[in-house]
Amino acid sequence: MALWRIDLVSLRLFVAVCEESSIARAAEREFIAPSAVSKRINDLESLVGSALLQRHKWGVRTTPAGEALLHHARNVLRSLEKMQGDLSEYTSGVRGHIRIFANVSSIVETLPDELGAFLRRHDGVKVDLEDHTSAQVVRGVVDGATDIGICWDAVDTREVEVFPYRYDQIVTVLHRDHPLAASEQLAFVDTLDFDHVGVHPDSAMYTVLRRLAAEQGKTVKFRIHVSTFEAVCRMVRANLGLAVAPREAVSSYSQATDAQALRIVPLTDAWAQRRLIVCVRRYDALPVASRLLVDHLCARDAKASDT
Repeated sequence: MALWRIDLVSLRLFVAVCEESSIARAAEREFIAPSAVSKRINDLESLVGSALLQRHKWGVRTTPAGEALLHHARNVLRSLEKMQGDLSEYTSGVRGHIRIFANVSSIVETLPDELGAFLRRHDGVKVDLEDHTSAQVVRGVVDGATDIGICWDAVDTREVEVFPYRYDQIVTVLHRDHPLAASEQLAFVDTLDFDHVGVHPDSAMYTVLRRLAAEQGKTVKFRIHVSTFEAVCRMVRANLGLAVAPREAVSSYSQATDAQALRIVPLTDAWAQRRLIVCVRRYDALPVASRLLVDHLCARDAKASDT
């Protein structure tokens, strides 16, 4: 098996096909003809001596051999990115390509400004940012699908290195006519007798709220689920229920829609002071650009803690 003959372009294209689950979408992403991508995949399968992909009418998925190659291909490409980043320190500036998975609230709240400041300082760096649930963020880091993850620390982080990022506050969002709207503050248990508007069931928020309700011997009465915090505010504004959500993630939406229609009431529970984290598989194995971004985000957290 002459694996030394596998070239880096083929590895990159193979990873793109696996991540896109489609040869056509991978070709579009890599600016190459689909036929050329198929040829590269066929050549890889000949070299490996095994099928790497299962073709279906809706796309492709990896075989066991393909999963193994995907794992090693990502490691090889990541090592090359790290080498490029390390060597770029001896040139005119840091260069690199950083992949980030982040939960929705961190994207809505502060990450755009912080990424903007970082990229203005390092204009040779490119970033791919995708929103995922906190559990998916950690899994992406563990699997090597992303370099950096940003999420709520309520999920299992035992397989990754964790750095504190920032804190945010969980609040209750209520229609102005809701029976609890006159409250200055609320405990989570106070909300459990009323209908809730929830984010999708795969989210860490959904899982945590259900667990906390169960500890009180109750259940959360989710009347409707939505996928964004903007939709949460719209559903509450339609008086379909109250919502429990991060303050900064809903504040801009509530102000943009109708400041008089909604009330934001703080929760008194200790867990409502939520910790967001930056997670990586191994900090010392990150390319230079990724390490600099982790340092940038964590330095901001340290400054915020000192004020």
